[in-house]
Amino acid sequence: MMPPPFLPFTYRLDPEVPPSYYEKLFEFIYTQYLLPQNHRFIAVTKESSLNNEKLSYTITNPQSTPLLEVEIKSGTPIELTITPLNASVQKAIVEEAKQDILITLQVFSQNVRNTTICFAWQAGEKIIPEDYTKPEKSFNRLFFETQVLFFMIFIAFGMFTFIAIALIAPQSFWIAPLILISIQFIFVFYSNRFIARKAEWHITQTNPLIHILEYYLPVSALSDFKKSYTPKTLRSIKKQIYEEIIAKQGRVDPESAQQIFLNHNMPCEIQNLKTKEINVYLLVKNISERFHFPMPKIIISNTLVPNAAASGPSPKRSLVLLTTGILAQLNEAELLGVLGHEFGHLRGRDPLILYGLISTEFLFRFYVLLPLFPVIFSSLLFFLYFWAIMVFIFFIAKFFEARADLISAMVVGNPHILAESLEKIGFQRLLCERIPSYRIQEWLGMDPHPPIYFRVNRLECLQPETIRYPLIQSIKDVTRGFIATLRR
Repeated sequence: MMPPPFLPFTYRLDPEVPPSYYEKLFEFIYTQYLLPQNHRFIAVTKESSLNNEKLSYTITNPQSTPLLEVEIKSGTPIELTITPLNASVQKAIVEEAKQDILITLQVFSQNVRNTTICFAWQAGEKIIPEDYTKPEKSFNRLFFETQVLFFMIFIAFGMFTFIAIALIAPQSFWIAPLILISIQFIFVFYSNRFIARKAEWHITQTNPLIHILEYYLPVSALSDFKKSYTPKTLRSIKKQIYEEIIAKQGRVDPESAQQIFLNHNMPCEIQNLKTKEINVYLLVKNISERFHFPMPKIIISNTLVPNAAASGPSPKRSLVLLTTGILAQLNEAELLGVLGHEFGHLRGRDPLILYGLISTEFLFRFYVLLPLFPVIFSSLLFFLYFWAIMVFIFFIAKFFEARADLISAMVVGNPHILAESLEKIGFQRLLCERIPSYRIQEWLGMDPHPPIYFRVNRLECLQPETIRYPLIQSIKDVTRGFIATLRR
C-alpha cells in the first residue's frame, strides 16, 4: 500500500530526442499508446500550443474503476505526474504506469535513431565509421556477460576435439579434458589482452575524451534520408568535422558543424544538433577509486549498439569496454551505475568462479558419468543432459548478475538510476516480458542475466544499507523471483 493515499508521484523524464521533436513525440504517445487502449484509458485529452505539449488521462482497472490520473508535460526534462485516485492503489501499479511511458518514449526514440546521424571521435585516433548493426554475439561478447558464452562455446569445441583425439591418438583420450581446460584457463587469464588487441580506440589519461555529435533530421526530411545521403557522404562529413573543428578547437562546435552539413546540401537546423563530450577516463577512475581498484585498461567500440562490459580474472588484470552507443544514450549518473555493475563482476571474480563451475562439470561428465553411463553419451539423452546442464549453469550465472546490481547500488548508490538505465537499454525486452510465458523463457533461457523486469523492480525497492551479504541475498532474490513467475 502507498503512504499516504492520493499523494501525487512526480517523475522527470529525459527523452533522447531534441525539443523540436516533442510535438511528434506527444502525438506518438497519443495515437500509438493511448487511443488504441480506450478500454483502459478514459478522459484522454491532448493540448498543444507553441513549444508546449500536454497529455492527461485516467487509468482504469478491468472493472472500469478509475485508479490513476496521469499528466505529461513537455519541457527539459519532460514532467510525468501520476496521482492515485483511491487508497487501495498499490505502488506497483504506479510503477507500471511510469514504465509504460518510459517504454513508449524509448520506442519513439528508437524509431528516430534509425534516421539520426551519430558521429563519434577520439582526438588523434583514426576516424572510424559507426557500426549500426554489429551482431550482439560478436567475438568480444564471447568474453563478456560473465564470459558464460565463451565457456560454453569452448566446451562444445572440446566435444569435437575428443572425437578427433579418439580417432587419431586414442591413448591420449583420457588426458584430453585436462589439456583443454588448461588452454581455456589461459584464454580466461589473458582475456583482457585478447580483447584489447581488437579495440578501435584506447582511452588514456592523456587522451581521455570521446566526442559525440548527433543530428536529428527535421521531421520533414526523414523519408528521404536514406535516398539522399550515402555512407560515403556521411564519412566525408565526419572527416571534415574532425579536421576543421575538433582538431583545431578540441571540441565539437554546433554552429561550425551546421555549416559543414549545409555545405554538403544537407538541411540542418541548429536546434536538432546535439553534442556531447565524455571524459571516459575520469568516469572509470571515479568508479575505480570507489571500489579501491587499480585503474583498468579502457577501450571503446564504435558501435551504436549500447553495451558495457568488464573482463579479466581480477581487478589488477581488468579491462573495461564501452560502446559509443551507450555513451550517447546514457547520462553521466547512469554510466556510473552501469560501470558499478561491471566492477561488481570484477570484485566477485565472477569469470574465474564460472570457469571453475563449468570446468568441474566438464571433468565430472568425462571422468565419472562417461565410464558409468556410456550409453547416455551415445544417444539422444546426451543432448537432453547437455541442455539441462546449460540451463542450470546460466541460472547460476544469474546469481552473479544480480549480485553485480547489488554491489553497484551499495558502492555507487542511486539504485533507481541503474534501474532507469536498464529500462532505457532493455526497453524492447521489458515490453516482451509483459507476456508471462516470455518471462519464464527469460528465466530458463541461455542468458546469464535475470529478466529486466525483475532487475528493475528489485532496484526500485532496494535499500542498499540493509544488504550484508550480496551473493546470498542475490541467490534468495533470484530464486524467489523465478518461483513467483511460475506461480502466475
